[in-house]
Amino acid sequence: MTHDPLLAARAASLHDLSARRLADAAAVSVLEQAVSQRRWWLLQWADGAAFVAGLVAQDLQDTLFDHGVRWPRCTACEQTAEHSLSLEPALDPAPRWVCSESGIDVAPLGELR
Repeated sequence: MTHDPLLAARAASLHDLSARRLADAAAVSVLEQAVSQRRWWLLQWADGAAFVAGLVAQDLQDTLFDHGVRWPRCTACEQTAEHSLSLEPALDPAPRWVCSESGIDVAPLGELR
């Protein structure tokens, strides 16, 4: 069986959407678009396979934000203002969700609770 990095990227983001109760039809449609767009990117740069999961998650996060949805929302710190987690480092084979306000390392991509 061949490992498809785009299927793994989709699964990781879908898990994190579900963990934060946002895996509705609209969000999953945005996720499918992100995967589709990164398929072309991956065809152009096959060595980027290790980084595609983080890029799909960032594309999803950016598009949801453009639609007024903060994802994933931080539940790890005591900040009163609603804010999102950031995916760090940007290009890494193992990106992690980090609180953008406090710097708390919350979870690896695909492992939010």
